[in-house]
Amino acid sequence: MPATGRQISLRRQLLIGILLPIALFIVVDTVSLYRQALEAVNIAYDRTLLASAKAIGELLEVEGEGDTARIRAQVPYSALEAFEADNRSRMSYRIADARGQWIDGAQDLPAWTGTLPNQGPYAALVDFYDDQFRGDPVRVAVLLQPVATGSGRAMATIQVAETLELRRTLARQILRDTLLRQAILIGVILAVVLVVVQRVTRPVRRLSDNLHKRTEDDLTPIDSPDLPREMQPLTEATNQVMARLQHLLDHQKRFVRDAAHQLRTPLAVLKVQVQSARRGDMEPAEALRDIEVTVDRATTLANQMLSLAKVEQLRQQQDFAALEWAEVVRTLALDLSALIAEKDIDFELHTEPCTVHAHDWMLREMVRNLLHNAIRHTPEHGLLSVRIAPMDGMAQLTIADSGSGIADALRMRLFQPFASGNTRSGTGLGLTIAREIILSLRGSIQLNNQTRDGQVIGLNAIVRLPLAALPSV
Repeated sequence: MPATGRQISLRRQLLIGILLPIALFIVVDTVSLYRQALEAVNIAYDRTLLASAKAIGELLEVEGEGDTARIRAQVPYSALEAFEADNRSRMSYRIADARGQWIDGAQDLPAWTGTLPNQGPYAALVDFYDDQFRGDPVRVAVLLQPVATGSGRAMATIQVAETLELRRTLARQILRDTLLRQAILIGVILAVVLVVVQRVTRPVRRLSDNLHKRTEDDLTPIDSPDLPREMQPLTEATNQVMARLQHLLDHQKRFVRDAAHQLRTPLAVLKVQVQSARRGDMEPAEALRDIEVTVDRATTLANQMLSLAKVEQLRQQQDFAALEWAEVVRTLALDLSALIAEKDIDFELHTEPCTVHAHDWMLREMVRNLLHNAIRHTPEHGLLSVRIAPMDGMAQLTIADSGSGIADALRMRLFQPFASGNTRSGTGLGLTIAREIILSLRGSIQLNNQTRDGQVIGLNAIVRLPLAALPSV
């Protein structure tokens, strides 16, 4: 059957199942690494801002205390030049007193209005925040610097701002390097996964090619020892299905062959009888009687061959249920009572409840064939006993007739198709049908001669089937 658009190959499923989670993880990991690297860059550059603020604080002088304190600042540009990494970043500063009044530096740098964080990576009274200065985004460090000299004490607010060009350039470089490494990692993983998946699925593709090359009637078992262990149950299940199909095909071929062979003889005899009747070789009444016997025999043969085919069909369906076997035996004994009465047979029936797991038709057909066979071989005014009862955890049916028994030479092939002890009165399929049904129900059958003083006085047909488990109350 060709693959439809909705069907996905095993290789594609493996690749998607492996690579998609890895790709998602790498994306998340890339974002996390980038954020961590950016945080590390900010911490490093914030240290520079803090160092510059401390350097400025060391250059402050104060006169007076409290509200009368005056802070003087003499900060040359060279004090900040040492902290500038290159010309891609510019640093500015602003110094104010405790009241927020500007003292020195860039007067237009927005004054700090925040509060100090409870805890931070620095022990100093410092705060970091982002702001805008002269139209450019900047990073600002605020240091509350106590200033003390011999002439006074005061608290100064020192702000140092740095533009973000260098930080952003470094962040982009970190992002590019991270993406490049992750892309290389994805490429390596993809190559490894492709090689591994290709190697793992090679036995599956080889098996598929072998199955495509098989002929329609080739149902031999699949032999692929190199398949992965997870594929072995599928291979075993496929072999079991193919074995059942082979069994069905063999049974069908055997049925067609046997039907053609067995029906040819009665049809040929019927043709000869019709030709003989037309020539007037015998009386019309006698000719019709012989033709009727031949037609009955052919009809019986055809019906039994169909029954044998039906047994195989029901065996495959396994449509079984819990049935009362004793009730089936009583019903069939009543149906065949006319044949029993016709031969004036002394008939004895003893039944006990026996529930078995079976199909109703199979159970009836098996009992009918065995009982009919026993009636046919029981002489007139003979004895025929039927007993069904539980025994040793099994349901046992015993049919004991008073016929001539079976010869040892016939015993080995009696259950084979068309093997009959009397070719004139039987088709040789009754016991075959019964045995096939019994085997389908996981039972057993035995045919034992009854003897007395070394003489055969009858035949016992013993059938044993597993008792059905009763439902728990």
